[in-house]
Amino acid sequence: QVQLVESGGGLVQAGGSLRLSCAGSGHTISRYSMAWFRQAPGKDREFVACITGSGDNTRYADSVKGRSTISRDNAENTVYLQMNSLKPEDTAVYYCAADASADRTYSSPSLYEYWGQGTQVTVSS
Repeated sequence: QVQLVESGGGLVQAGGSLRLSCAGSGHTISRYSMAWFRQAPGKDREFVACITGSGDNTRYADSVKGRSTISRDNAENTVYLQMNSLKPEDTAVYYCAADASADRTYSSPSLYEYWGQGTQVTVSS
């Protein structure tokens, strides 16, 4: 199975940018569709974006569409989430997840088998 470790979170002012990384180990992540989810205190885990194993297809939540870009470097076994024009409502713990099918773009967290430990993103107003 694949192990996932997120990094790149931090404190940023509204309007700023962050790039989150998710490094995989144990298996090549090209076998997996990969996604980012986020969870704010007191709220359910929320879909942010996903990308198929080849990188050919992506999907975004309406809340981040146009401000965020998901990408992957299978040679580096890493998935990225570039977030721009950040808003206070983007504050959450961001999680990386892997789906054992490489060609699906699911938005439901229950359909992802493997998860990282999360990285905190805080956007100040």
